[in-house]
Amino acid sequence: MIDIAKLTTATFTILLIFFTFALILFPGASLTASLRGMDLWATKVFPSLLPFFIIAELLFGFGVVHGVGALCERFMRPLFNVPGTGGFVWVMGMVSGYPAGAKWTRDLRENGHITRIEAERLVSFTNASSPLFLIGVVAVGFFADPALGLFIVAAHYGANLFVGLGMRFYRFREEPHSGKAQTKSLLEALKLIHYTRMNDGRSFGQLLGDAVVRSVQTLILVGGFIMLFSVLTELLKQTGAIQLFSILFTLVGIQEVFQIPLTAGLFEITTGINAITDTHTPLIAQLVLVSFILGFHGLSIQAQIASILADTDIRFAPYFWARFAQGAFAAILIFIFYQYFDITKNSVNAWTGNHNQENIFLSFLDHYGPPFTLFILAYTIYLLWLRKRRKHPRL
Repeated sequence: MIDIAKLTTATFTILLIFFTFALILFPGASLTASLRGMDLWATKVFPSLLPFFIIAELLFGFGVVHGVGALCERFMRPLFNVPGTGGFVWVMGMVSGYPAGAKWTRDLRENGHITRIEAERLVSFTNASSPLFLIGVVAVGFFADPALGLFIVAAHYGANLFVGLGMRFYRFREEPHSGKAQTKSLLEALKLIHYTRMNDGRSFGQLLGDAVVRSVQTLILVGGFIMLFSVLTELLKQTGAIQLFSILFTLVGIQEVFQIPLTAGLFEITTGINAITDTHTPLIAQLVLVSFILGFHGLSIQAQIASILADTDIRFAPYFWARFAQGAFAAILIFIFYQYFDITKNSVNAWTGNHNQENIFLSFLDHYGPPFTLFILAYTIYLLWLRKRRKHPRL
């Protein structure tokens, strides 16, 4: 009988040794890939997402998200077969982007508010890209066309909804639900917001500082994964190992021009989307593949989710397989939108591959993204220094 644990250990050991030797053999390519990932993070990802992350943290600190989640309670059990508290996780997952859904699912499980199976259902559909990432980074930053944002958002969240509806049947006979969902009125939700705000006890200044620090910490983690998987993808190219993926893609009919960009997207979504939009192929092909990658999340995001769930009893497999389902649903939906809406009329720059005519937002990110990133990092270090000084005045 095969020992799965030993097989896993052996597999990861071989992979680590392989990438270690690859780093030694191709240091220049590794450095270039790392810098490319860092530039992508500092120029587009960090400045685009930071304001939204900070606002999301403030909404949570003021209890607004708790109130919205309370209003969603009446819908969670009949739709997704999870308790009403899952409404909060669903809202946070869409508002903040991944890996927020996994974090709050873990908290609910650790506090005993949901069962193990309910947690596995919940984590499968509460991790999604934030609207700002889909519109500001993907539509504007990569496709250079804000008009595409609405269609990308509709396909992404529509697929997310279908996955949630399907996951309600996941092991539904194995475990009784954890309790009845409580229906709350708008007045009760407002009272909950006020109670949460008073119970938090932090001043606005402290809340803002904490929001900045937590947001920056999350984005630094995201940046680390972007750089890491950018390097891993480049090493796969340099060693020729990426051809193994090309063979698989050829068997399923993926065009050669998309094979390497799609492989990159399966590892890290931002580098993959960047590569796909640089292929200068028809818009419909780019949109379908980008929508699939966004639904799949990429192994970089999945690694973040796995690390959050690692010390809980929540199994990673349901989340992993749900990613293929969401990717497929998103690709189908964006294809339907393309057929029934005149997307190309508002997207001439995207399908022709003409990215020289930058819009104002993209130009702002290119010119001011890196200094903005450095400024916020320096400000975060200052906030951490002030916090440490208050705790230890003699330092």
